[in-house]
Amino acid sequence: MAEEVLSQSEIDALLSALSAGEMNAEQLKKEEKEKKVKVYDFKRALRFSKDQIRSLTRMHENFARLLTTHFSAQLRTYVQISVASVDQIPYEEFIRSIPKMTILNVFEVPPLEGRLLIEVNPNIAYAMMDRVLGGKGNSINKVENLTEIETKVMSNLFERACENLQEAWASVAEIDPMLTDFEVNPQFLQMVSPNETVVVISLNTTVGETSGMINICLPHVLLEPIIPKLSVHYWMQTNNKERMPEEISLLEKRIKKAELPIQAILGESTISVQEFLNLNVGDVIQLDQLVDSPLQIKIADHPKFIGQPGKMRHNIAIQILDKIKAGEDNGQ
Repeated sequence: MAEEVLSQSEIDALLSALSAGEMNAEQLKKEEKEKKVKVYDFKRALRFSKDQIRSLTRMHENFARLLTTHFSAQLRTYVQISVASVDQIPYEEFIRSIPKMTILNVFEVPPLEGRLLIEVNPNIAYAMMDRVLGGKGNSINKVENLTEIETKVMSNLFERACENLQEAWASVAEIDPMLTDFEVNPQFLQMVSPNETVVVISLNTTVGETSGMINICLPHVLLEPIIPKLSVHYWMQTNNKERMPEEISLLEKRIKKAELPIQAILGESTISVQEFLNLNVGDVIQLDQLVDSPLQIKIADHPKFIGQPGKMRHNIAIQILDKIKAGEDNGQ
């Protein structure tokens, strides 16, 4: 059970009240023994632990850094993005908290089911679009009258930016974000039921002299398959499992059946390109070793043995005479 830690000023005030008789120590003990009841709102069910929320925060802090780098390069102006807060709230409460007319990008993230929503404050979105079109980054909020060109520019801008989401989520899931919908009115967008718990990551965003918020809405149905990976136990558990003897035996049998190429090197020679071009049938190329010299045997291009050529049952064969130790020359 977590204990509340008092500051030094609170401790001083408490001691002062006790010494002055304003508070009774016995009364304090009695209150402490009484059961404390905490009000629980079932409409605001907390379905994620603090540990899981911390993991999501770390993931999206990385995402914010990647977005900062991406937009700084794309817009060629000062961009700063950082995580302001991470909360779990009902979807209906999230919709009420954002402007009535705003920029809404809906993404599918296969193989995960469900969709995620990225809401961009219109001031930020227009400042970005102004920079892309060669302006100074001025912001005007006329989201109700978006032209087709403006809609296309904005959707392309955030679709390319969310490729960074794939990298930020790589530690828990291999996702492939795809923009599936672009909307300006939250009332026309019903991703999940109103009481469904969603995690909302709010990003403080500054583009040039314009500031605003980018909100990422992650429904519980989307995160459910990866919830175990958001726990600290997942990161602390070791992957070094002891193999059973049966597994080791089976592995050894499979390794012994693996095929390796073997080569017996009769010798080598070096000729010029001119000599190579003038070669004809019947010409002889002199090698760098004698007929009765031992041959080097290579296993998978690595020198391993010394041998001598011969025949076995009318087949060409080679007899192994000795091993080549690591770092040792065969004397050829």
